[in-house]
Amino acid sequence: MSRVSLSRLPGERVLVVDGGDGAEGDTTELGLGDLPAHVAEREPDGPRWVWDDTARWYPPLLAAGVRVARCHDLRLGHHLLRRAPEVDGALLDGEQSEHWDRLGPTTPSHPALFSVDDTAEHLRADLEDARQLAAVAASAEAPRLGLLLAAESSGALVAAEMTHAGIPWRVDVHERLLADLLGPRPPRGARPQGLEALVVEVRDALGAPGLNPDSRPELLAALRRSGLEVADTRASSLRALDHPGIAPLLRYKQLAHLFSTNGWSWIDQWVRGGRFRPSYQPAGSTTGRWSSNGGGALSIPVQVRPAAVADDGWVLVVADVAQLEPRVLAGMSGDRALARSARGADLYQGMVDDGAVASRNDAKLGLLGAMYGATSGESGRMLAGLARRYPDAFGLVEDAARAGERGQVVRTLLGRGSPGLGEAWDRDPDDPPADPDSQARHRRAYGRFTRNFVVQGTGAEWALCWIADLRNRLWRLGGSGPLVERPHLVFFLHDEVVVHTPAALADAVAAEAAAAASTAAGLLFRDLAIDFPLNVSVVRSYADAGKPGVVVQP
Repeated sequence: MSRVSLSRLPGERVLVVDGGDGAEGDTTELGLGDLPAHVAEREPDGPRWVWDDTARWYPPLLAAGVRVARCHDLRLGHHLLRRAPEVDGALLDGEQSEHWDRLGPTTPSHPALFSVDDTAEHLRADLEDARQLAAVAASAEAPRLGLLLAAESSGALVAAEMTHAGIPWRVDVHERLLADLLGPRPPRGARPQGLEALVVEVRDALGAPGLNPDSRPELLAALRRSGLEVADTRASSLRALDHPGIAPLLRYKQLAHLFSTNGWSWIDQWVRGGRFRPSYQPAGSTTGRWSSNGGGALSIPVQVRPAAVADDGWVLVVADVAQLEPRVLAGMSGDRALARSARGADLYQGMVDDGAVASRNDAKLGLLGAMYGATSGESGRMLAGLARRYPDAFGLVEDAARAGERGQVVRTLLGRGSPGLGEAWDRDPDDPPADPDSQARHRRAYGRFTRNFVVQGTGAEWALCWIADLRNRLWRLGGSGPLVERPHLVFFLHDEVVVHTPAALADAVAAEAAAAASTAAGLLFRDLAIDFPLNVSVVRSYADAGKPGVVVQP
């Protein structure tokens, strides 16, 4: 497979190095405007496009109607390899490497993609690609790292395509929901009528006529003057109080959050052409899970989900994985007993059926306790018995926790490394040395982090392989039209995907999602068959997903 690297040059020019597997290749310069035609011409040959950041290069190609099948995202790869325990970091050092170390993700606020005329904007992709290939080749974990880099880069393509396609969004439905909950749209800087009415209720109940409920100090003072001893204004703390002002205050906080995060201003900024177009950040967390650069894509509130409505003649296929992380733990640890319990739609019930625990709730508490380090209460009570029943799975997370407590880094199945103890403990170097008890507490906390890191990070790797394969299956399923005329991914959240598809292809999309889950399991856990059943809903509105779903067994 040929690798074609693209580097930005001054004057809106592009350096194209067309070679194979990092070898020296043919060099061409193009004008930026000529790039889409060049990529479209080369794409049928199946190259892997190599560039500094998918979020910079791919959106203009998509806008020109050009889809690429493969890429290598050098920014994501560089940061991943820098932290990978099985990689010799010295092999990543060289010309411009300090700029690659500092290169951050492209964000929607960039005024232009090619306008800044400095070194960081004109990094040589071919040089960095050669270094990354050499670092992977020299590693004892080269096959796994190669798979991780490919999955990470495919995820970046998915992220750009989901922003390009957007989630179908009915502004009229959203505005009607806001009006029903908050009242008419207020002038800029003012509260809606519904919120103002709640403010009056809260002020009257607390005897505080000038209270601003958005001010934490003012609210705390008003609550205490009313005889309520409370240390903070979190909803969980307020619910424990018995006072007539608490109900309207909780309602105010809920609706004020909706107004500020998904109100009319949100619609103005993030919905265009009947589509919600958020900005995703692949590998936005240390475990490899995604975050959002804008729009709150990973936390669409229940109140506004009815606005996510498929186009006429289309539907949304919503598929989520049942108990992803426990299944991942079974696969990465090679625990055949837990893998046996994981067969079918409900792993926790499988543990009950196998005689490991008395109830489904016991199974859930015990497994979650093992993955998150809960050693007290009901979770702690279950751990000893389950550790004897599933020694490989429980031993893996215990070993990760002990390594963290010793200050060691841990890694996911495919080789992503955790941040070090020093990174996790953000202390001012000018502060006096921490006392032994404080150090011990921090090491235990870091051990709880590393315990979960290995499972959550490997779960993120499985999910990347899942969406990468599903992306290609949907493209093949859709005939010969452009991306938005075929079934296409519009949403991804850790263990859930949403596909916008012509209604006639809904069953085929569900089957492909299940097949892609099976493929991902085979890629990661070759020596052990692990079921990853999906809960699948075919709906017109995202709000209706899971009411009820259909279990599709891979």
